[in-house]
Amino acid sequence: MRKPLIAGNWKMYKTPRESLAFLEAFLPMVEGHERDEIVLFPTMSSLGYVLDRIQGTNVRAGAQTMHWMNEGPYTGQTSPTMLASIRCTHVMLGHSERRIYAHETDDMVNWKLKAAFGHDLTPIVCVGETLDKRQTGLTEAVLRWQIACALNGVEREVASSLIIAYEPVWAIGTGSTATPSQVQEAHRIIRREVAERIGQELADSTRIIYGGSVKPENAGTIMSQPDIDGALVGGGSLDPETFSRIIKYPKA
Repeated sequence: MRKPLIAGNWKMYKTPRESLAFLEAFLPMVEGHERDEIVLFPTMSSLGYVLDRIQGTNVRAGAQTMHWMNEGPYTGQTSPTMLASIRCTHVMLGHSERRIYAHETDDMVNWKLKAAFGHDLTPIVCVGETLDKRQTGLTEAVLRWQIACALNGVEREVASSLIIAYEPVWAIGTGSTATPSQVQEAHRIIRREVAERIGQELADSTRIIYGGSVKPENAGTIMSQPDIDGALVGGGSLDPETFSRIIKYPKA
């Protein structure tokens, strides 16, 4: 059984004080909720505060990105060693906004993924197509390429913690949500490509979550699909009450 994972990507929102205020309201709302794994991705300036506050709770926290090197002259970067040293458990890799605005390449995602495995960080690798690629029938080609690049040279022995987030770029922060059948088909393609790269057994146990305008109103419908194992929530994760409602989606 693949335990569903609901992740909140706070992007470039919330100061440390605002992050702690969110947790004061949010943690009681999800206390005792064990059906789904809950992970928050705060800004780097808030990550340490969040990690301290969630100790002993059912909530985990991760970094929105990281460098692949342990140390070096890389101004503004954070290494996997640094994340591990503050009890960080998860890291998000290759989010479309990182690919677009920070020019993060498929090779960089691959290097970061290998570094995450090497430091016992649970990676969430983000993949997804732009609107023009979907309209021209290239969704499958894009997804297969991104998965193949991410898993290039990854040994199946270390890949058991792999999580993949399918986030169609055209649905992120736009209010447009892919239909459940569109998401299910994309997840099926991803799982098949994972099987080709690291084996069917690992593919069957790999969680593939969906990101793209997830709301309390559509979370249950999205989660009812057989290959959808959770959600990566952006704007809907910024308000504690809204995010808790997404996490408590009705199970079909």
